[in-house]
Amino acid sequence: MRKLIESTFMTLNGVIDNPQNWSGPYWDDEHSAYAGGLMEGVEAQVLGRVTYEGFRDAWTQRSGDPFTDNFNAMPKYVATRTLTEFSWNAQPLEGDVAEAVRKLKAEDGGNLIKYGTGEFSKTLLEHKLVDEYHFWIFPVLASGEHMFQNSGLDITHLELLGSTTFKSGIIVHKLAPKA
Repeated sequence: MRKLIESTFMTLNGVIDNPQNWSGPYWDDEHSAYAGGLMEGVEAQVLGRVTYEGFRDAWTQRSGDPFTDNFNAMPKYVATRTLTEFSWNAQPLEGDVAEAVRKLKAEDGGNLIKYGTGEFSKTLLEHKLVDEYHFWIFPVLASGEHMFQNSGLDITHLELLGSTTFKSGIIVHKLAPKA
């Protein structure tokens, strides 16, 4: 069975939206190495519509290094109720998205990775479909949407699998749902 890994950027005070406005100054070789390591064994991306659109617009403008070329080439599965046209090796998750992800996880192959946090993340959490979280906490305070803000989620306990601290001040907490 494939594992679903979620990788999410957030500020110290839990803001998740518009990371392009606050994450840039912290990107360095450590950041890139961790991101590259996270992709080892990953065969496809599972994305919400907003993340898909933002990534598609940004990543299709890049090429020339192994990470970027692999990122652009891998299949992408998109949770959407509105998009009808897809590019960038993407296709919609058909029908009930939780069931579609459950089927993807049951297939043979490499792991799945999901970037970004929003409504789709809430659905995956509610259906206990994420096997591993990588929460990148940036040493920034910002205003904006908070992770799972007003989500109505039940309490979910997570087990700390490890933490990685970068010289830039980023701390990545690697967590998994407690059994």
